[in-house]
Amino acid sequence: MTPAADLAADLAAAAGRLAAGMIDQLAALVARESPSSDGAALAACADLTGRLGYDAFGYPPRRVEVGGRVHLLWRRPAARVLLLGHYDTVWPVGTLAGWPFAVDGDRATGPGAFDMKAGIVQMFAAVRLLGAPESVAMLLTADEEVGSATSRDLIEAEARTVAAVLVGEPSAGGGRPKLARKGAASYVLRAAGRAAHAGLEPEAGVNATLELAHQVTALPLLGDPGAGTTVTPTVLDGGTTANTVPESAGVAVDVRAWTAAEQDRVDAALRALEPVLPGASLTVAGGIHRRPLEESSGRELLAVARAAAAELGMVLPPPARVGGASDGNLTAAVGIPTLDGFGAVGAHPHARGEYVNVPDLPRRAALLARTLHHLTRQGG
Repeated sequence: MTPAADLAADLAAAAGRLAAGMIDQLAALVARESPSSDGAALAACADLTGRLGYDAFGYPPRRVEVGGRVHLLWRRPAARVLLLGHYDTVWPVGTLAGWPFAVDGDRATGPGAFDMKAGIVQMFAAVRLLGAPESVAMLLTADEEVGSATSRDLIEAEARTVAAVLVGEPSAGGGRPKLARKGAASYVLRAAGRAAHAGLEPEAGVNATLELAHQVTALPLLGDPGAGTTVTPTVLDGGTTANTVPESAGVAVDVRAWTAAEQDRVDAALRALEPVLPGASLTVAGGIHRRPLEESSGRELLAVARAAAAELGMVLPPPARVGGASDGNLTAAVGIPTLDGFGAVGAHPHARGEYVNVPDLPRRAALLARTLHHLTRQGG
């Protein structure tokens, strides 16, 4: 065998020896429920996660508190690659009582196991396998599931200090890395009219709900099926009482697009909307909050990961393009090469059926470690 092959084989064997401990860590993390909205639960999970990270890195994390949320950062000045993830989940406290962590055959289940506590376990294992290199940093945030409002500045700042970002979010089906993610934008379109008594003089009013109905039916037409751009009206509100012509009505609008150019086109079109009814007016609030993770950002990193997989006797499945956004969108948007979906193999994030494929835990840790080995130029 070549020296590189010998090293890869040793890495795979070492990862296998970590397998049982990885399950124990995953069980402990899942048992620490950590919904994005619960500060006390997040703090308790941060304490546990910090201790697990101390064991991997050999030093405690920097605890960055913003808006009552604690983000955990392990970083030395020589860091060249950032491992990025989050420890918050979508599951409220109490979910665990009816759905405890369990391992059934090759599957591990529990709230947040797949998205993305198994990814955290794999990242810690990869760091241990490499002997906690000072060239690898790791950031775990507490608000990714609710838009990263308190962590965004930290994510972008840390990304700018490194040459590459690997995101430990769950892989796509069958372990596929996520080479592209749609960008996301959120708006609220409001129609304003004039109130009047609906029985006595409805003609004196301007019906905001009717104006909004005209707009809602037209909104999806701002999308472009050929480009994969979607414009989706979601939550509606309007009116005050059942016998009053509504003077105000609104709709939330979700926009997803593969390119920044498409995001900008839709943004301009929404802001240029004109009312249909005489006397009505429109306002648009919100905007683009995540630029797309475009394929160009991760192509070179994907090639490194494929080479690492081959050295380990693995075949990395073809990459996926997914509609959901992640914090990888943020790091790509500031110009840092980013490859997403380096986390667990499993299925059904945000669903009660979410699960992790247990045999893949050490294999994915070895793959991440070998990829980091190449990216940090430690030889081999």
